[in-house]
Amino acid sequence: MVRKPSLLLVLTLALAAAVPAIAAPPKVSEFGKYSGYSEAVYDGWVRSSQYVPMRDGTRLAVDIVRPTLLGKVASERLPVVWTHTRYQRAFFALEEMKVYSAADATDWLGEVVRHGYVVAAVDARGTGASFGTYRGWFSSDETRDGYDVTEWLAAQPWSNGNVGMYSRSYLGFTQYLAASQKPPHLKAIFPEVAGTDVYDLIYHGGIFHGRFIESWSNTVRQLDNDPFNVPVDEDRDRSLLKAALEQHRANRNVAFLFAGLPFRDDVDPRTGVPVYRDWTPITYLPEIRASRIPVYFLAGWYDRYVRDQTILFNNLDPLDQPRRLSIGPWTHTMMTHFDFAAEHLRWWDYWLKGIDNGILQEDPVHYYVIGAPEATAWRSARSWPLPTEKRTPFWLGPQSSLDKVASRETGGRDELKVDYSVAVSPDPRWGLDPVIPEMSAHDAKSLTWTTPPLPAAVEVTGHPVAHLWISSSAADADVFVYLEEVDPDGKAHYVSEGMLRASNRATGDPGYNTIGLPYHPGLRRGQKPLVPGEPVELAIDLYPTSRLFAAGHRIRITVAGADQENARTPRLTPAPTLTVWRQPGKASWVDLPVIDASPE
Repeated sequence: MVRKPSLLLVLTLALAAAVPAIAAPPKVSEFGKYSGYSEAVYDGWVRSSQYVPMRDGTRLAVDIVRPTLLGKVASERLPVVWTHTRYQRAFFALEEMKVYSAADATDWLGEVVRHGYVVAAVDARGTGASFGTYRGWFSSDETRDGYDVTEWLAAQPWSNGNVGMYSRSYLGFTQYLAASQKPPHLKAIFPEVAGTDVYDLIYHGGIFHGRFIESWSNTVRQLDNDPFNVPVDEDRDRSLLKAALEQHRANRNVAFLFAGLPFRDDVDPRTGVPVYRDWTPITYLPEIRASRIPVYFLAGWYDRYVRDQTILFNNLDPLDQPRRLSIGPWTHTMMTHFDFAAEHLRWWDYWLKGIDNGILQEDPVHYYVIGAPEATAWRSARSWPLPTEKRTPFWLGPQSSLDKVASRETGGRDELKVDYSVAVSPDPRWGLDPVIPEMSAHDAKSLTWTTPPLPAAVEVTGHPVAHLWISSSAADADVFVYLEEVDPDGKAHYVSEGMLRASNRATGDPGYNTIGLPYHPGLRRGQKPLVPGEPVELAIDLYPTSRLFAAGHRIRITVAGADQENARTPRLTPAPTLTVWRQPGKASWVDLPVIDASPE
């Protein structure tokens, strides 16, 4: 007997025939745009946590965020992206009585989870709910943990064995170091605003950035001893958390550690470790190269790590180790002008899911030109520095002039009695506030040289380098150099800066490609005090930038002898006199990377 179709089935089929099929979204994969290659097939996520023992038995607290659909946890094996954090893997909001996971706290990361990824966050040893004692930044134990966690994640039943790493700042440093351990299942990393040279960060130019590291140390000390750290699921009575916090009481204060190690070759007396050699990513450049792990560098023009990221980008062989570099108009903490979810998904989909979305066929460099129209501000290039840059000297001249023609004035020089109250505040490279400082009050206490109004817009993209002949009435000098844009109203806007202690002026070869920038080793044995009154040449590279100086605006170079907000310059009484020379044979100038015919 032939069964007749039910009326309901007939109506359903008729309705389906009457409704046009919904077209699949077009496939788009280009910088900052992504659709059609993978879809957000999940609608939520669930968090769990547990302890995972490392090779030495230390138990680390691990959060696992797995995608869900209609409340049901994904059953298939999925790729995993994880972060090795110094700042608590999850946090408890007292006012809401709610635990926030990494996916809850970051909008774009939730989008990654919905696209079929497991996200993990791990408290570094001696922090959060993890056991152990924190010995200092990026200790060898912490670095080895990166290997162990990666391989543990790859072996879990909900993992497809493909693991990536994500996140920024300290959590980006840990990615470089995990890569240096060459874990077999680490397939790609995505370090954001993350440096490679710890000495250069703490003693940039040989000058101690005490305020930053002291503030950081105080903050993490509170986090490490916070009784509201989120316990793992098994720790229902919080007894394990209490035991872990007791171990944290022995954590090192890294501000004290670094304050006692002013030179790159200094050794920590407690551990016997040459910290700036053994606990910093740039030392492990050969191992990072040998890992062949693809790297997506995300940098910010106003971030302190942008120089490090451009240098490391240039030290990876693109034939062996695919890499990308994107630089936006950000301070260390900004997240604007960029689709973070799209770029992370394009990278992860290619390396962790095997989706050929064309990301490797694009220009490897994308950069945002500050001051350009928003529609054309993001641009791309095949290499960094840009192949279109023209190194252009701007000479410090008489009567505070800045000119492309060197002055032939004999005896030309400018003198400045060092004013220790001068400051750039707030520090534009760490600030939560995206407002970039106006520099007029600062410049009034400094020496300045300024161009006439520009007849046409000038794009400066790359690494400015100052070559200054200076002398001092003292045996040393801290020299701060600023690049600024002065608008028609006379307001001076911060663009970039560089700094160098004169006794640290010796240059050397670090054993890797510095893309032509001066490298100051910072060795105790390499210090050269000044002879008072005797001029010496300083080569000071400024943080790279991309700036379109508008027509009618002016370019300014400023030199100061202190920055009390951000750097620890020894105070002498009376304050010394700093002299900048600008005469034949001792001409001072700044080499700017000018881009010809900037597109509008």
